[in-house]
Amino acid sequence: MGRPTQSRPRWLLIIHELPPSPAYLRVKTARQLQKMGAVAIKDSVYVLPNTEAAHQGFTWLAKEISTGGGDATLCEANFVCGSTNSAIEALFQIARGQDYQDLAEQVRSALRPLGKVRRQDEGKRATSELALGRFQRRMGEITALDFFGAPGRAAAGSLLATLQARLCQPAVETPAPKLTAVPRVKGGVWVTRKGVHVDRIACAWLIKRFIDPRGKLMFVPADSYPAADGELRYDMLDAEHTHDGDRCTFEVLMQRFGVVDRSVTAIGELVHEIDVRDGKFRRAETAGLELLIRGIALTQSEDEARVALGTGLFDALYETLRTQQPSPHSPKRTEEEQKVTKR
Repeated sequence: MGRPTQSRPRWLLIIHELPPSPAYLRVKTARQLQKMGAVAIKDSVYVLPNTEAAHQGFTWLAKEISTGGGDATLCEANFVCGSTNSAIEALFQIARGQDYQDLAEQVRSALRPLGKVRRQDEGKRATSELALGRFQRRMGEITALDFFGAPGRAAAGSLLATLQARLCQPAVETPAPKLTAVPRVKGGVWVTRKGVHVDRIACAWLIKRFIDPRGKLMFVPADSYPAADGELRYDMLDAEHTHDGDRCTFEVLMQRFGVVDRSVTAIGELVHEIDVRDGKFRRAETAGLELLIRGIALTQSEDEARVALGTGLFDALYETLRTQQPSPHSPKRTEEEQKVTKR
């Protein structure tokens, strides 16, 4: 399924009513809607982007419902009042984001007992190898239904790559990598995929405030953009800067560009919790920030507008964290941290 063409209404709706029996019809209908990636906007009203595949799927389902004694109606629509096209897109992002999160949690469960694979762990390896194929198939199913770039895709993909690498080559003790000079960027072109959400909004703020204030931000289609020489891609497949292990892209950028600031680190922990959802930090502010980011996504369809509002949000959050009284157990801020804060 692709994005709808501009000459047609953006959405296809199926409005249906099911009889009390047979009971299997209700189960069959729910499974088929889930398989197509449809989301509910009202009771018994489901929506998909208006594509030929959606027409075929909904038409087949409508016939099944009618044959079973129910009633189904298809209609094409745009949303202009009460709900908006952007709000409907956000529903798809939330649904697929939950799918990515569920898959990521399953992959973590497979990685956890594997540990550092040794020869005596062949049973664990065999179990994880079987799971890997299942996870890869599920990843393909989710991405095929990810019409609007849901958050969590990069995190799930990175975990799958970690699991595959762990199985292909048993881990061995290796010396710590040598420290390298922190790269400096001035006026770079920073590229990420459209439909920005928490990690990409936060990364844009981090780039413009701490890494490359003169940089230019670009938002491009996730799967069809040909990268140009010299561009710096982040939080997208095959990007130079994206999820690494269990770290979100914000955390990766902090480490690679030497951003040493406790308030930024705290923001990174919040972004990690919302984007990766592994319970690693359990910060009290997470739920509030997630609601605000979701509100930005629901009310703003343009990436530039989302980043603009997100910048104000993260600026305010940074100042709040920076002026908070530090814990008595925390060491004093280093000169390096103070310099980075003033950059």
